[in-house]
Amino acid sequence: MASPDGASGVGGSPEETELSITLTLRMLMHGKKGETVKRIREQSSARITISEGSCPERITTITGSTDAVFRAVSMIAFKLEEDLGAGGDGVSAGRAPVTLRLVIPASQCGSLIGKAGAKIREIRESTGAQVQVAGDLLPNSTERAVTVSGVPDTIIQCVRQICAVILESPPKGATIPYHPGLSLGTILLSANQVRGHSISKG
Repeated sequence: MASPDGASGVGGSPEETELSITLTLRMLMHGKKGETVKRIREQSSARITISEGSCPERITTITGSTDAVFRAVSMIAFKLEEDLGAGGDGVSAGRAPVTLRLVIPASQCGSLIGKAGAKIREIRESTGAQVQVAGDLLPNSTERAVTVSGVPDTIIQCVRQICAVILESPPKGATIPYHPGLSLGTILLSANQVRGHSISKG
């Protein structure tokens, strides 16, 4: 029997394996910064896609080697800090905390929180970043938002640790990805159609 995606049989030291892992990180972000994304894409060599849609929130998906993904995340974090600093006089603003919202399958959030919150507490204490796992699922999905805030350096450390956890514990079952701004109307409509259909069949 063939192993899925050749997961086993990857030779080499753990470091080599680490580099060959492809990581996909999904984040919720506001606005569409085409130029910035293009620059980050070129400099990090990660694949970055932004969901289409008319709502202000979009899903930014970053895929690549763990190294490329972390480079992209750090560039995004510093860019967000730069944007925050530009809003004030630059002095009092100092190092305003930056917030990233990661989107993670709910089945992986248990590992991230750990027994009685031990894992998430360890991540908070070792990185100095604030980490919050949403209690509720994002609308019409099996994913939850994980909010990370702090100065860019602490955020990057924190995202690294979160990624280490999610790489160790793959999602269980099928993941229904979150799509921002999927209007409830279309979902209700399709649910009614299904109901109507099943009644007429009976």
